[in-house]
Amino acid sequence: MPTEKFSMYSYLLDRTARRVKQYAQRRFNQENLDVTVDQWLILKNLNKGVDLSQSELAELTGKDHPTLTRIIDLLCKKGLTERRVHPGDRRSFTVHLTEAGEQSVVVWSPKVAEIRMKAWENLTEEDYELLKKILNKIYSNLDL
Repeated sequence: MPTEKFSMYSYLLDRTARRVKQYAQRRFNQENLDVTVDQWLILKNLNKGVDLSQSELAELTGKDHPTLTRIIDLLCKKGLTERRVHPGDRRSFTVHLTEAGEQSVVVWSPKVAEIRMKAWENLTEEDYELLKKILNKIYSNLDL
């Protein structure tokens, strides 16, 4: 594949990802969710009922450690998460979803689902399956 095509497709992928995030953040603000898209990603991952280390959260969310630390700090200040000493290593901690955080996830989840569906509204099932196949192939090509 010519380099120009690869560059164009990479640009389209990046542009689309940015647009989805911008749209979601604008809607989060309109719905008064009081979190950013990145903060929601942390809350959603913690809502599975398991406390996670910062490294585990970084892996799940694709965030680097300094960015993740800032997000967790903000969520702790909002009372949605808390840090707990890791049961197996007192030098590290896990991140825990507080009761207020759990309640927020319950209230916000339907709104977030509705916001996410906007991006998919004019795609057919075939479009979705092809996109999923292509994105999974790109992802597996970049094995770390």
